[in-house]
Amino acid sequence: MNDGMDVDELIAQGQVLVSAILRRTPLAEIKSMIEGGAPVWFQDDEGTSPLHAAAYVEDDALVRLLIYEGAVWNAVDNLHNTAGDVALSLNNEQCYTIIRDAGIRSELLLTLLAKREPAATSPLSLILKATDTTPAGSTDAFLASRLEYTIDEHGQEICLVKVADQEEVGVMMGWERDIMQETVRRLCSDHENLDDGLKVLNVGFGLGIIDSLFQSLPTKPSLHVIIEPHPDVLNHMRAQGWYDKPGVKILEGKWQDFVESDEVLSVGGFDVVYTDTFSEDYAALHRFFSHVPDLLAGPESRFGFFNGLGATNALFYDVYRHVSDLHLTDVGIDVTWSDVDVFEGDTDRWGKTREYFAMRTYCLPVGRMRTF
Repeated sequence: MNDGMDVDELIAQGQVLVSAILRRTPLAEIKSMIEGGAPVWFQDDEGTSPLHAAAYVEDDALVRLLIYEGAVWNAVDNLHNTAGDVALSLNNEQCYTIIRDAGIRSELLLTLLAKREPAATSPLSLILKATDTTPAGSTDAFLASRLEYTIDEHGQEICLVKVADQEEVGVMMGWERDIMQETVRRLCSDHENLDDGLKVLNVGFGLGIIDSLFQSLPTKPSLHVIIEPHPDVLNHMRAQGWYDKPGVKILEGKWQDFVESDEVLSVGGFDVVYTDTFSEDYAALHRFFSHVPDLLAGPESRFGFFNGLGATNALFYDVYRHVSDLHLTDVGIDVTWSDVDVFEGDTDRWGKTREYFAMRTYCLPVGRMRTF
């Protein structure tokens, strides 16, 4: 409806729309403003959108209308809050759920569109293509980068990669140990094959925290396959003696190089499969999901992954949890989620590195093959 409007007119109508919502103008009048061309995607100088405003006034009918009219569910204001974060801060479950569910639908649609693999010249490819070309968002850039294993000022072991001249990101950090301990406990402790030695597949070594925990089980794994592509990580593994450990098999390369290979499939299925890669987006994780049923030995086998996507924002984290749950259900994997408090006793875990997990609670997934 706003075809032909100039930018100044759109801005003016957007500002009026936000103000009207904050004044609790009746829904019918708001609807007329939108039909008259007021942009639901508008954000003012503070980053407040009509959807933010609707969340502030806790009007679930208006939130639903704005979502239907095309409001941007994941727009953030100048404080990096989405409308969903606003609803969450007000304990308004109904408004939050409407916004979250819009995010889930949007991400599912993008995943479906990505499967169609648009031509490189298609405008759609510009939407679906990852924009982060640093080692934090590009596998090729990450594999070409240099990693540093070090100990920070708090005594925390960390593996770092430089993503800009003055910025480093933790590939893996020691504070994740509690998550990994609980993950191994839930994946392994009551497994029927534990006493015989589990067959374990892990994708992504990092600091080796979870692999060390697998090796510390009451009965060591009968087979422990680790897929790792980064040359510096592989050198670190050699220095730590991983190549000499009995029952450990290291496959040097990306999981995409091995997941359908005889080296993996000839095992006949694993009791435990876990993946925690760096610099891969959700699309890559979703592709991995499709291979999980072929990697598991049977109904007693378990699958886990590091659930860290969107973890700097509560709404994004919740959306990705639900999307991954739905996609795993699609391939016959039922997931049980449990909460791990990751801030207990925390001081300054990040130091001078970029924060990549801001949630107080980590949602830990354990998947099993559905039985019929």
